[in-house]
Amino acid sequence: MTPPSEAFYAGYQRGRDIGVDYYPRATSLDMIGLFFRVLQYRWLILSLLAAGIVLAGLLTLMQTPRYQAIAKLEVLVPSARVFEDLELTSESSDIRAFQTAREKLKSRALAERVVYALNLTEREDFLFPRARISPLNIFYRAFGSEPQKTDSSLPPDALMRIATSRVMSNLKVELVPNTSLLTIDYRDQNPAYARDIANQIAQSFIDLRIDQSSKTSVQAREFIQEQVALVKERLQESERALVAYAKTAGITVTGNEGSLLDTNLSDINAALSKAVQENLDFDRLVKQIDAGQGDSLEQVLGSAALDKLRGTLIDLKGDYESKRLLFKPDFPEMRQLASQIRETEKQLKMGILAITDSIRLKHQETVAKVADLQKKITELEAEKSTYQDKNIQYTILKREVDSNRAQYDSLIGKLNDVAVGSELKTQNAAVVDLAVSPTMPFSPSLPINIAIGAIISLLLAASVIYVAELINNAFSNSDQVEKELGLPVLGVLPLVPEIDLEQQLTNPQSALSETYRSLRTSLQFSGAEGAPATLLVTSSEPGEGKSTTVIKLAEDFASLGGRVLIIDADMRKPSIHRRFNEDNVIGLSNLLTNTVRRGDLARLVRRGKSSNVFFISAGTVPQNPADLLSSPRMSLIVSSLRKQFDMIIIDAPPVIGIADVPILSRLADATLFIVSTSKVSRKSVTMAVRRLTSAGANVVGVALTMFTVGKFEHNYRYGNLNYKYYTYSSSSNLLPEVSSNTEGQDRDVWNWSVGLVVFRIRQHFDNILDRIKSIA
Repeated sequence: MTPPSEAFYAGYQRGRDIGVDYYPRATSLDMIGLFFRVLQYRWLILSLLAAGIVLAGLLTLMQTPRYQAIAKLEVLVPSARVFEDLELTSESSDIRAFQTAREKLKSRALAERVVYALNLTEREDFLFPRARISPLNIFYRAFGSEPQKTDSSLPPDALMRIATSRVMSNLKVELVPNTSLLTIDYRDQNPAYARDIANQIAQSFIDLRIDQSSKTSVQAREFIQEQVALVKERLQESERALVAYAKTAGITVTGNEGSLLDTNLSDINAALSKAVQENLDFDRLVKQIDAGQGDSLEQVLGSAALDKLRGTLIDLKGDYESKRLLFKPDFPEMRQLASQIRETEKQLKMGILAITDSIRLKHQETVAKVADLQKKITELEAEKSTYQDKNIQYTILKREVDSNRAQYDSLIGKLNDVAVGSELKTQNAAVVDLAVSPTMPFSPSLPINIAIGAIISLLLAASVIYVAELINNAFSNSDQVEKELGLPVLGVLPLVPEIDLEQQLTNPQSALSETYRSLRTSLQFSGAEGAPATLLVTSSEPGEGKSTTVIKLAEDFASLGGRVLIIDADMRKPSIHRRFNEDNVIGLSNLLTNTVRRGDLARLVRRGKSSNVFFISAGTVPQNPADLLSSPRMSLIVSSLRKQFDMIIIDAPPVIGIADVPILSRLADATLFIVSTSKVSRKSVTMAVRRLTSAGANVVGVALTMFTVGKFEHNYRYGNLNYKYYTYSSSSNLLPEVSSNTEGQDRDVWNWSVGLVVFRIRQHFDNILDRIKSIA
């Protein structure tokens, strides 16, 4: 196990800078640790769980039974119809219709209709029901009696408000997903009321919608008739104005002149574009001809006649070259071939010239065609401009006529629809299922209440445990020590009452003695060369069992045959001499200050209670212990004593608050750090270890003292420690030499005597006070 890393100390220092304690925790969920925490707080959890279940049962008995009745209502959305000014009904409008119907079902107006229909203002058991939760309900359930009805002399409007509020508060309307059905859920203490009110709500909704539709249709028809008359008059006036202007401007009423001009312009623009493209093509060919490349034109190369002449020319030239080897050029046959070659070449040139001349002629034609088309476009544009100047007012008047006519046609269609709808009072909702009278109460539900009570109890228990663990900032098991300090736990020493401590230390078969021997074994394997020759034992605060550990380790190492020396270096509050029932007149401080007389040197190193165990007391309490310990004389004393003894164990003072221990740690080969269980805060222990490590101390491990064996601690090695394994049931099975030394010491370590109980209660409160002081 390695000492705390630099990252740990860096994080700790950053936490200190901002006023927060830095303790690295495991990031993954420790299920085993959680299980043992449940075992540790099992009585708290079971108590809260039992209390929650009992309270849930009592609450169930105190609740008034309520019954639930459900009716189903289908909302009929009108099918989509196509008009000139209307769009198809979308899915979103359907959803809005369902939501609107749901809110109307929950409205006050509908609740008042239900109250009137069922005459609920005259029913006192509905107006003044029993309390939902009351201790009297237990009495009613036990004896079957009902409370007396409450007579009321309230005015009718007050009774109406009470009845309406009750209907609205007990009503619940929900839309069934992916359907057009609405569930009307009504709950009441009387099953008959629950059924009747649920059904009446559905029927009143249908009646309300029919009445509203009829009234709306009559009002809409009157309004549309007025609008039809106004729009008809505007349409007639706009038509008369359009005809009058057309006659004055000489424009036909159909207005086709504008479209004919547009068509001509479009056709001529297309012809001009085509002519310009032809002109560009022929212009490129003419430029190629002018450059002397007429024979390479596509038209020339693609001519069949010229291609035939080229073949004839090639044949004649080939024949001429083949006969040239036999005849001279003046030979008649050779002269005839030369004449034929010249004639063929002349015909070929004339053919190429004819093709190029035709291309030039077409180029001239395209140039003239482009000019004519451009001239025609200019004339048409001028004509169109003139027409548009006359047609502006005509277009305005015609647009007004079209608008008035569209409005008139739309109003006529709507008037016909309203007239038909007013005659047909169609329902826009239908009852799918009527509510039936419930036979069993809907609430209270004992299983549900017990489950809720159990869940609340468990959550409360978890909160209490979390707060308790949050307040507990002391180490309670070895895993916490190893995770947060980065040091191995070499031994776990059980908690022993003060009345039994001496007996446990002197009894070699006791649980405490066995754990100290285990600690001795761990120290023997802590280094490559075995046990350290010089061992420093310290702790973060006083009262953690440091001096007891020093003496017991010295006796255990001495039992192996070596000479062991104990040096009491705690010159502020020395205690080793009291453990050996000796005085503290002369000791380490006298040796460091050179105030020891020669005749007293023999009394400097004294023998302990066991063989091979010697000790040097702290001596007279000095004014400057840190200065004495840091002097070269201290180093010389330790070096000299190492030659005389096999092992030196130094009992050092606590680390926190003084500078003695960092000085002594440099003189020792190893340092054993004592940590008491559930007593010293983690912050103090972490700071002490950091201080030792910064001073260069070789902290080989930790001894966890005052460990409560009977306590559930999770994730501990070998399960729950049971130190009674190391005690013996009777002295008859012991070896003779061992049993003779343990006569009268067969008492059980963990006998729950009155003194032990008092001791543990006192230690518990001491630990709480220490934690409060540490937090403060």
